[in-house]
Amino acid sequence: MTNTASKKGRRRTLWMPLLVLITLAACASAGYSYWILQQKDNSEQVDPPPSPATPIFYALDTFTVNLGDADRVLYIGLTLRLQEEETRQRLSEFLPEVRSRLLLLLSRQDANMLATEDGKLKLIEAIKSTLAPPLVAGQNPQVVSDVLYTAFILR
Repeated sequence: MTNTASKKGRRRTLWMPLLVLITLAACASAGYSYWILQQKDNSEQVDPPPSPATPIFYALDTFTVNLGDADRVLYIGLTLRLQEEETRQRLSEFLPEVRSRLLLLLSRQDANMLATEDGKLKLIEAIKSTLAPPLVAGQNPQVVSDVLYTAFILR
């Protein structure tokens, strides 16, 4: 009987240090994980994400244009989204030429095409390409990033 009792005692003495080691390893890995997470949180707080640039808008007066086909009239209001303030100043200085380019473009449009959403999207692309060439020779071209409709009536 003493043999079995001594074997049980040995097993208990082996299990105790093993359980202590496992507990210490678990605590160490939990502490390390917590420390890593705190380091990531601190680095995120130090580097805030860059704020998006403030959009630059240029609102144009509304246009009333006779369309090329039949007796249809287009009443349209436009606002241009620009990438830089310099472009807005240039458009403001040469506003008569800008309006002339747009009037010529709008008067060539087809009423049936403008009645569809696809036609309106194509008109946006046409406005961008019409305004892109430089207003004065030797200057940079205008970069219009978007054209927004503020009024659109087709009669």
